[in-house]
Amino acid sequence: MSVPTTWSDLKKDIVRRMDSAVDVLKKDFSGLRSGRASVNLLDPVVVEAYGQTMPLSQCGTVGVPEPRMLTVQVWDKGLVKAVEKAIVNAGLGLNPQADGQLIRVPIPPLNEERRKELQKVAGKYSEQARISVRNVRRDGMDSLKKLEKEGHLSEDEIKKHEKEVQAITDDTIKKIDDLLAAKEKEIIQV
Repeated sequence: MSVPTTWSDLKKDIVRRMDSAVDVLKKDFSGLRSGRASVNLLDPVVVEAYGQTMPLSQCGTVGVPEPRMLTVQVWDKGLVKAVEKAIVNAGLGLNPQADGQLIRVPIPPLNEERRKELQKVAGKYSEQARISVRNVRRDGMDSLKKLEKEGHLSEDEIKKHEKEVQAITDDTIKKIDDLLAAKEKEIIQV
């Protein structure tokens, strides 16, 4: 990656990297079960097929016919058992039922203990995102100091831009906190 030589390039890089951390958090949250079916719920499932492991999405089509049911339309009849086994072994607490090449995966309601576990996992995901954002902030501040040393920016400009970097960081952390609050609310809902 090239090192930014102007404040506008550096700012774009900081914003892009912080937005990326938020996008990763959204993807992590989409895989967390909240009592409702979501095609993303089966993203972590990998299937032993044709002598190798592959994501479930390469073995069949995942659908959500109703709020508490997922279906997997397996493309190859010979993989039905392997897909069923992969879903059971994924540790998602799901119990698939095969019906020909269609596998139905009922989503059981969450009990209180499982809800608390999911809240802890959501908290860990958001903390990882905050750490990523703080690392981007640190890198941005280091780059500003480097730009000052190289004579691209004055001391006054550096101080102004450091405040901007902090403001961008604060906004991004607030987005992360808002996403966590929304996810926790979703998990708690019965």
